[in-house]
Amino acid sequence: MTATVTNTTKMQNVQVPDFSLSPELAAFRDTVRTWCREHLGNAVAYDAETRFPRDAVAAAAKAGLLRTTVAKEFGGSAMGNLASCIMLEEINSVCASTGVTISVHNSLVNSLLGKWCNEAQKRRWFPKLVTGEWLGAYCLSEAFSGSDAAALRCEAKKEGDHYVMNGAKLWITTGSEAKLFVVFARTGPDRVKGISAFVVEKDWPGVGVGKKERKLGLRGSPTTEIVLENVKVPADCLVAQEGQGFTIALDTLDGGRLGIASQSLGIARAAIDLIRDHLVKQVDAKGRSTATQPDQWTLADLAADLDAYRFLTWRAAVLRDNGVRCSTEAAMAKSCASRLCNRAARAAVSMLGLAGVTGENPAERILRDARITEIYEGATDIQRLVIARGLVAPA
Repeated sequence: MTATVTNTTKMQNVQVPDFSLSPELAAFRDTVRTWCREHLGNAVAYDAETRFPRDAVAAAAKAGLLRTTVAKEFGGSAMGNLASCIMLEEINSVCASTGVTISVHNSLVNSLLGKWCNEAQKRRWFPKLVTGEWLGAYCLSEAFSGSDAAALRCEAKKEGDHYVMNGAKLWITTGSEAKLFVVFARTGPDRVKGISAFVVEKDWPGVGVGKKERKLGLRGSPTTEIVLENVKVPADCLVAQEGQGFTIALDTLDGGRLGIASQSLGIARAAIDLIRDHLVKQVDAKGRSTATQPDQWTLADLAADLDAYRFLTWRAAVLRDNGVRCSTEAAMAKSCASRLCNRAARAAVSMLGLAGVTGENPAERILRDARITEIYEGATDIQRLVIARGLVAPA
């Protein structure tokens, strides 16, 4: 059975996907790209010296890059998740340590406060967060609750007009530099509904920074333990309501996975650029390419996947900006982009040979930075579970 369309007016009004950036977003991307060239020249030193990129983060704050997910009425730029993804790809293509710092601050802290806090709380904390006076950290993981976040043991017991919090959080990005922590703690016996979210300030008595992890990559980004010993948390620092913590955590992780997907795209792009530059130099006396066909195919496949997974990430970001739940789409983006990132980094090191494993070439650092992208914000197998559940039992 066939149908013939005779109304050309209807054809002209058919909705089609637009894969091009708006002029505003394109200009923002170019601005961030220029900013990266001007302020991320110390990426090698941050890694070699395990030094926090304090100067770069301060410059990012001055450029307004720490406020993209905050509403204008609270000092933000309200650019949203898509703009943040574009920004993070650019930054991570140069320095992944700076990139993850900015990603956590925007996608795991600012976004959470903007969606779940009341107006008084927003006016209390955003002035310091959007200016970079304070950095934020997201404290969910513990020694016995990594992928199984609902197994957390940190407790917050209500006593009058405050909660008394005890426990320890592990693998906290920017832990030693942050001044504000979003902490998830147990306020009731129920495995899921007994979890609540709190804002905890670093200078409160009983809040301490424990062990700093020695890491393979992202060496400029400090990952630490946060120790909470009889910390008195005012009741007005509870985010939303008691028992909503797990819902808040999972919702926020959708945005966090977009941040890491974008980080993965940036790292992958840096590796692909190294491969391309390497092949461009392989020419004969007449200027004809002598690059082997397998190497050319590797470059072609990686470049094609980069474009595909960028659009996958942007799709999820647009859904989130439109207020549509994107758990499945964000997991797809994070899973695909992080695996590409590792594949591209390995290919760059392999193709460059000895030059790829020396500290004089970015390929070695790119490979080390790439590995974590398949581990944090939910390991690859966890992303598969999220995707499968979303497909089998859609909300």
